[in-house]
Amino acid sequence: MHSRRHWLAAAGGLALGAGGLGQARSASPYPSRPITLWVPWQAGGATDISLRLLAELASRALGQTVVTDNRAGAGGTLAMNVLLQAEPDGYTIAQMPQPVFRAPWVQKVLWDPVRDVTPIIQVSGVTFGVLVPAGSALRSLDDLFAYARAHPGELSIATNGVGTTPHLVLEDLFTARGLRYIHVPYKGTAEQITAIMAGQVMAGVNSTGFGPAVDTGRLRLLAIFSAQRSKRWPQVPTLRELGFDIVAMSPYGLAGPRGLPAPIVATLHDAFKRAMLDPRFVQELAKYDQEIDYLGPEDYARACREIYARERINVERLATPQAASHGG
Repeated sequence: MHSRRHWLAAAGGLALGAGGLGQARSASPYPSRPITLWVPWQAGGATDISLRLLAELASRALGQTVVTDNRAGAGGTLAMNVLLQAEPDGYTIAQMPQPVFRAPWVQKVLWDPVRDVTPIIQVSGVTFGVLVPAGSALRSLDDLFAYARAHPGELSIATNGVGTTPHLVLEDLFTARGLRYIHVPYKGTAEQITAIMAGQVMAGVNSTGFGPAVDTGRLRLLAIFSAQRSKRWPQVPTLRELGFDIVAMSPYGLAGPRGLPAPIVATLHDAFKRAMLDPRFVQELAKYDQEIDYLGPEDYARACREIYARERINVERLATPQAASHGG
């Protein structure tokens, strides 16, 4: 009898200990282990480099390491699959680039960029430009059109992927003139810039991560997609100046899985806001002609909904038999 009471007491103590351990774990302050930030581009590109610095700076504010991992391909949308499968515990977050709001309108995907994420913070945005190798005989957008007209289907132009903003703008530009080109998609900026410089493609459209290559004379910038000329490259015209009513900006931010608790959102927001205002990060963005474009969780969520609705209109406008036949 004594031994039975002793066994029950020991078992009860064990159960209490297990319960106490579970409660301790659930009550442990966030974050209590490293956080993974998924970057949907290849390592070494401008966005990857700047987000790695942002993660490093945020780590200090969070008291835990923010580890960056890459999931490149599919036009920058692969991190959405990661968020879809992740627990909403704050230990998995990802960059939200513009293509994630467009992809559901052009192909079947398992996720919804509004329903399946919790917006945390908008960080910055990129604009785009048309590039050629420094030694290219093509010196303007008109030169590209003339070459495409004289050599149908021979002009090769690289982008960061099918369905990305650069790809849609190319479709708009060339389809409007009844011209054909060879679309060559790459997984990221670094890979594409290397291909342009090496002459593997005749031209490329990329985000302003091309800045250092243009500044050092390895690439020539023919046109930019922003509303005004860049202070950095004031000699380069905008598409609007060239007669095309196109302004293509691509804001981006960070998000977590659906159902991320508000206190965790607040903790992440505060840490990343502090990090993005750090002079080191501001200077890093400046290398790529970018600036801080901050939005908090509620405003960023509203902006995501607006972008998603706008992308549907853009895709429907371009989804014509003529547009589909030029580019790929």
